[in-house]
Amino acid sequence: MAFVGFPDWYEEIEDMVAEGEKVWVRVKATGTHSGDWNLFGVPLPATGNKITMRMVFFFRIVNGKLVETGELDDQLDFFNKLGLIEYTEKGKKLFPEEAT
Repeated sequence: MAFVGFPDWYEEIEDMVAEGEKVWVRVKATGTHSGDWNLFGVPLPATGNKITMRMVFFFRIVNGKLVETGELDDQLDFFNKLGLIEYTEKGKKLFPEEAT
């Protein structure tokens, strides 16, 4: 469903580290919200906003099998770039680069 809302979604691996049974992958994702998207069951019409998002995926592999996965990302900044939330006045002062 994400590719409907962001048909030009692209993920680029910026860094990958493997140590023992753990692997971390740092990814930069870009896309344009040019299609309707269903966010947590709420339809979100296309905004035309371009986003850049960084994510870290982590995996644990034991005996050649994937046994654990996870992801860290900045969803608040993502929602801000889509125009779904706004920074408070204090947030704009603390994080002026992100608040524009």
